[in-house]
Amino acid sequence: MRTAFVSLVGRPNVGKSTLLNALIGKKVSIVSDKPQTTRTRVRGIVTTADTQLVFVDTPGLHKATTALGQRVNSTALESMRDVDVVCLVLDATQTVGTGDQWVSQQLEIKNAIVILNKTDAVPTSKVLSQLSAAAKFGAAEYFPVSAKTGDGVKELIDALSRRAVVGDAMFPTDMVSETPQAEWIAELVREQLLAVTRDELPYSIATRVTEWEWPRVRCEIIVERESQKGMVIGKSGSLLKSVGIEVRKQMPDGAYLELFVVVDKDWQHRADRVERLGY
Repeated sequence: MRTAFVSLVGRPNVGKSTLLNALIGKKVSIVSDKPQTTRTRVRGIVTTADTQLVFVDTPGLHKATTALGQRVNSTALESMRDVDVVCLVLDATQTVGTGDQWVSQQLEIKNAIVILNKTDAVPTSKVLSQLSAAAKFGAAEYFPVSAKTGDGVKELIDALSRRAVVGDAMFPTDMVSETPQAEWIAELVREQLLAVTRDELPYSIATRVTEWEWPRVRCEIIVERESQKGMVIGKSGSLLKSVGIEVRKQMPDGAYLELFVVVDKDWQHRADRVERLGY
């Protein structure tokens, strides 16, 4: 057996979570078009007859202005340590710039793989020019990929498998994620809230499961101000109801989900609260 730990790093909104889901072949990380959706390390696992790849999806590296931002940056940087392969993910629809260069300087780029994601959204000429711009980073290998269509995913997995080293499988062969089920349901709730809330509200929201008596699950939605509570609940509870309906579609049959909204003033600016919420 050959194994490898692979970290996916990059700026916010380059499609790391979508790419992780494409690599695993199953949804193991929530996805949103809003930057900084991923706040913790999410591990996904691919096992073939002779290789196991353990992927780590990380928060997008950005200029942090809150305790939460500082924590997620630290999480992303820590994920690059003690792994076999680091992959720097770039967005083909955005100019390769100073932000990407800064991220490349945080890792051993000469041993890293650069992945140009979202190639389905730009013409071939743009893909080539973006790869040419990224070549200045001096990475070991470069791969154009579309996590949305799956183009280039198999070739990327093959390349990562060649980097694997001899060793026992780290996880059971039928396991695709190590995220606890309670944590996963809390993330599904946050994903739906990201889809229906606007402006700065999504970044003021945290979720956590506080009671688990299967099939009954209670999930708290934490906001920073009293005014945000009504925005999350919606008129006559309509928004909260729609969130619950969408999440239950992704839970096992018979599950009963209760959603409650609570206020924890300015939680994302307080390091102790950020840590207590699991970030």
